[in-house]
Amino acid sequence: MTGALEGLLRELAPQVLGALVRRHGQFDACEDAVQEALLAAAAQWPVDGVPARPKAWLTTVAGRALVDHWRTDSARRRREAAAALDPTNEPPDNPDDTLTVLLLCCHPALSPPSQLALTLRAVGGLSTAQIAAAFLVPEATMAQRISRAKQRIRDAGARFELPVPGEQAARLAVVEHVLYLMFNEGYTATSGPDLQRPDLTAEAIRLARLLHRLLPGDGEAAGLLALMLLTDARRAARTDPDGIIVPLAEQDRSRWDTTAITEGQALLTRTLGAGPVGQYQVQAAIAAVHDEAPTAADTDWPQILALYDVLDHVAPGPVVTLSRAVAVAAVHGPVAGLAALGTLDGDGRLGHSHRLDTVRAHLLEQAGDLAAARACYLRAAWMTASLPEQRYLTRRAAGLPPPPGSS
Repeated sequence: MTGALEGLLRELAPQVLGALVRRHGQFDACEDAVQEALLAAAAQWPVDGVPARPKAWLTTVAGRALVDHWRTDSARRRREAAAALDPTNEPPDNPDDTLTVLLLCCHPALSPPSQLALTLRAVGGLSTAQIAAAFLVPEATMAQRISRAKQRIRDAGARFELPVPGEQAARLAVVEHVLYLMFNEGYTATSGPDLQRPDLTAEAIRLARLLHRLLPGDGEAAGLLALMLLTDARRAARTDPDGIIVPLAEQDRSRWDTTAITEGQALLTRTLGAGPVGQYQVQAAIAAVHDEAPTAADTDWPQILALYDVLDHVAPGPVVTLSRAVAVAAVHGPVAGLAALGTLDGDGRLGHSHRLDTVRAHLLEQAGDLAAARACYLRAAWMTASLPEQRYLTRRAAGLPPPPGSS
């Protein structure tokens, strides 16, 4: 299947699902039917060509799948299913349908992993096998997760309609967080042999574009898209030809994607100052400062530190404190950075993450405490499930000079 055809199917998937659920209800049954229609299209369209009205084709095939499920239902069900079989009965495009599907997939009754999986399937158009491969779990495990997610939506009595304005902002925040998690997992995979999953980052950017198009006046939707573009612009320079991680300060900036940087900067320029400032806009501004520096030495660290101070006010948390400590070290020296990092020692939220030891190791190395830095590098390498990060951290530890008298 070509990239263009795959892109078309992913674009149409939530539209067809929205049309079916609006007509028939039963999100779970309609979503299964849409998946069957997508599989049929993936098999037939490369051979027979894309139909003149692809959305009507998918709606018809999905309707037939519903008929198969509902053969023993009442006459009312049969009349509804018969209407779904008429390709001339395609409902008009309703841009709110895709947004409603997104909001439904991110229902607060679902856990974040379930929200992510259901979004990738129902809005992203990915198969269960593809989602399972993306998160390195067996297909049966992912199928159960998606099935339970749809059951929870049904049990919660969720209706296919946009939330009332008072609830919509909170639900949108969940949608944005799910897309943010999707992008982060693609940009730095938490486990497995590869540092990056370009398929996940590309899908996160596609869905962020979709969200921004549906909500052009939402500053955080624009900020999230800008953040993704400005961050993903560095993807090609993050590893060397052998797949070894290259830290930001050592990257070949000529390999950065200037088109993505320009688009992200333009989004940010239009957004900042136009309304309330949220966490994604501030993070995008930080990414922009990094991307604007022609060399690592030219990075405006005082501005980055000031932005982290804003972020710490807007969205405080251990990850923000961790990143801010790096900026503190760049402005005031590694000892000051280590002091800022020390505030996290009693925070259990980073207890199972290698990130605290990784940052501490870098700052200890800068401060000249090589024995402590080596210990932190090795502890971080032991804690991460990412093979590229393990190799990078082990190399950093091995590259430090041995303590005096050890040879």
